[in-house]
Amino acid sequence: MHPVSEITLTAENSPARPAAVIGNEILVAEDHPATLHLLERQLESWGFQVQSASDGEDALQILESDDAPSLAIIDWNMPKMSGIDVCSRVRERIDRPYTYLLLLTARSKAEEILAGLDAGADDFVTKPYDCDELRSRIRVGKRVAGLERALQAKVANLEKTLSDVKTLQRLLPICMYCKCIRDDQSYWHEVEQYVHAKVGTDFSYGVCPPCLEKINDDFKTSESPGI
Repeated sequence: MHPVSEITLTAENSPARPAAVIGNEILVAEDHPATLHLLERQLESWGFQVQSASDGEDALQILESDDAPSLAIIDWNMPKMSGIDVCSRVRERIDRPYTYLLLLTARSKAEEILAGLDAGADDFVTKPYDCDELRSRIRVGKRVAGLERALQAKVANLEKTLSDVKTLQRLLPICMYCKCIRDDQSYWHEVEQYVHAKVGTDFSYGVCPPCLEKINDDFKTSESPGI
């Protein structure tokens, strides 16, 4: 009998990763050195780990990195790329974990606020900002980012489950002798291993009535005189 290969969990059949824990990392993108320094000190006193950027391109690079923070305070007017352009570029990446974007601006006209929200900002803080208001809005942002990321993880799990169900519903190549199943990489697996790797199902074993009857008949035959 041929050896049965071990199942290796790949990106296609491994369990979806759990939702990322929302930490205390936050990005501050501000081109005015004094304002940037003030924000850094204030946020650090509240327990945040601050990453800083002095222009829009640096801010976008941080937000597109693998370890991007879940919260960001972004100045509207920055060199190289404006705050609303940064928001728009971040929202284009729907495959990325959610980042709560707080736009910092001296603008207060309704049409300007709408433009920022349409670009992808979640909230506004108007300069000069009130510390208590900023802290409250950041707390809200942290809750929203956590909910959004948890939702993204659940959607990913549902999509993976649906993909696994479709895999089991399609025509599966199976050996007519040993009943092993061939996967997409042409490796052969026992049925139990294959199904467990795809959907996490465990098996319990028993004997069905027809097989039990056959076993009893074989046992009686083996005990018959003259055998």
